Amino acid sequence: MSAHIGKRLRDIRKRRGMSQRELAKGSGVSLSLIRKLEQGERADTRLETARQLAVALGVPTTQLVAEEAADRERAVGVTVDQWGGVRQALLAPGPSDDLDEPPTVDGLRAAVESAQPLFSGDKLAELSTILPPLIRDAAAVAESGPEGRAVQMRVMQLTGWLLTQTRQFEAAEVALERSLDASSDRLQSAVTVSTQCWLLLRCGKLSAARELAIRWADEAEPRMSRATPAELSAWGWLLLRASAASIRDNRTGEAADALRLANSAAVALGREFAPDNDFLRAFGPVTVALKRTENAMVVDRPDLVLKLAPQIPTNGMRPTSNNRNRHLLDVANAHARSRRYGEAVEILQSIRARAPQWLPNQRYAQDILGLVVAKRRTLTPEMRSLADAIGLPL
Repeated sequence: MSAHIGKRLRDIRKRRGMSQRELAKGSGVSLSLIRKLEQGERADTRLETARQLAVALGVPTTQLVAEEAADRERAVGVTVDQWGGVRQALLAPGPSDDLDEPPTVDGLRAAVESAQPLFSGDKLAELSTILPPLIRDAAAVAESGPEGRAVQMRVMQLTGWLLTQTRQFEAAEVALERSLDASSDRLQSAVTVSTQCWLLLRCGKLSAARELAIRWADEAEPRMSRATPAELSAWGWLLLRASAASIRDNRTGEAADALRLANSAAVALGREFAPDNDFLRAFGPVTVALKRTENAMVVDRPDLVLKLAPQIPTNGMRPTSNNRNRHLLDVANAHARSRRYGEAVEILQSIRARAPQWLPNQRYAQDILGLVVAKRRTLTPEMRSLADAIGLPL
């Protein structure tokens, strides 16, 4: 959040004629935190907290959060080192490694296809090693013509998605812009834009994410009677991004409308489907149900999350699916907020077992376990091990 959130919070609260104590009671945010923000003792707060305050004040979240000053949080320590080579290849690519045998379009396309399971399986350590040469080779073949640019588009698309996942936001922005520049396929461009919306969401730029998603969704809306699965997937994902941005910006009506339209695309599709076996485009009724649960957690309805979650048939999804694991974090949070701490820890442990490289990159997981730890007098060895795994200091 912007360092000026305290001033805006104080100004809006006073215009509403509310005391700090009344705002604390209406928002569920502690009086102590509100005082620290307004007095400048705390320069930032999480997006979820800003949303709670905005709801109580009756304003969009973005009225509290200065988007131009949104904090582009970067990963620290080992994560920065892990992606240093990728960032260097992206921002200062230099020549391809094998100058005597320059990369070919067919060879690079095959390499990208073989690497896709690493992306979909969250194999971050392996990707940090193979991505730099892929990025350099993609830049080289892009000069060969349309087929080369199509391969570069895919490499940049996957790289942008991965860097967004691992909080390398500036580099992700560069990769996604290059993906759009290299794309000549409207549907593939929509996939890239969907990731751009996600990047904007993670940077706290809610209005920009919502406007981008809505504009592209309007342009991508297909005729339902003859829409292809690829068209339904592209349109549906843009609507889900619009819903996610709207719910976080205290625009619940717009969020519901976008989710309803996304559900109509999922119903038309009839099942979970990934056009061209592309995991980034996997979409269907289950995906929409997962996002509906996510929206419920954003508006602080753990009871609704726990009611909806058992109704979602996730058995058909990949064990390492980011959407599935993100949903399980919502369920764990709902348990923790309902004082079911054992259930919350059990879910976090299950995610760790399935996606050990994905979980440490989730600030959300740290928040959930932090809530559990704060409420427990003694910590089990399992909880201490989990804290070490996700980087939560004890």
